[in-house]
Amino acid sequence: MLEQQLINALSLGSVYALFALGFTLVFGVLGVINLSHGAIFMLGSYAALLLVEHLALPLWLAMLAAMLVSGLIGLAVDYLVLKPLRARNAPHLAPMIATIGVATILTSLAQGLFGAENKRFPVGTIPEESYNWGNLHVTAVQIGIVVISFVLMLVLLAVMRRTQLGRALRAIAESPKAAYLLGINVEGLFYLTSFAAAALGGAAGVLVGLSFNAITPFMGQPMLHKGIAVIILGGMGDIRGAMIAGLFLGFAEVLTVAYISSDFRDAVGFGLLFLILLVKPSGMFGKVLERKA
Repeated sequence: MLEQQLINALSLGSVYALFALGFTLVFGVLGVINLSHGAIFMLGSYAALLLVEHLALPLWLAMLAAMLVSGLIGLAVDYLVLKPLRARNAPHLAPMIATIGVATILTSLAQGLFGAENKRFPVGTIPEESYNWGNLHVTAVQIGIVVISFVLMLVLLAVMRRTQLGRALRAIAESPKAAYLLGINVEGLFYLTSFAAAALGGAAGVLVGLSFNAITPFMGQPMLHKGIAVIILGGMGDIRGAMIAGLFLGFAEVLTVAYISSDFRDAVGFGLLFLILLVKPSGMFGKVLERKA
């Protein structure tokens, strides 16, 4: 039934959008494509799982704690990896290569600590309630995923558009040197951006873990590919674009599985991405952001 597939697509697409928001935030402010974002997403899932299993935290509190853990990991990556490269005026390719190395290290550590097999949340952790309207079936988890994703996305959009912090971040995105001359703490906001982006990635990781009830050390890599596709489709550095493109990719995948075949899920999704970029190479929203100084 089409209505049921649209509900499933909304749930999946909102997670893609949330993951891509952190990705595009780092690119928009720091001018860096952080390829360790998928590994941080994965660690967010494990953090929530461990807190639920060993400390018996309620799910909502474990998710907040997982966002904090993910944010701190993102902050550490910025301080230990990206900051030295910024100080040396490294070419744009250097952070990408460095964060690939970080992602490999984090994935290997997770595999060594937790094993390669799927992990699941303990029985009773995930709400089992569901709601039926005719033939339409919606679970409490799906409702929670959509609500949490949209709340986080709208909060970020409001901060960027309506606060002094958001204006400062937009100024840095335009020109870090000019922002520094205006008295903005550029380095401090770089750290804050890395923390916030990683926290959003961690939240997406927890939501994916809840949605599929399966957590593995390798779950970050496929999501990283989707995130790259989303930020390119939406327009590099554009928050609105990331939200809409994430939903678009989710709908494309779910409808392909439902009405064509699961074998063509990625082919159709990325094929549509290719066609859209042929028409509008800069993505759905505006031009690719460039640094002016």
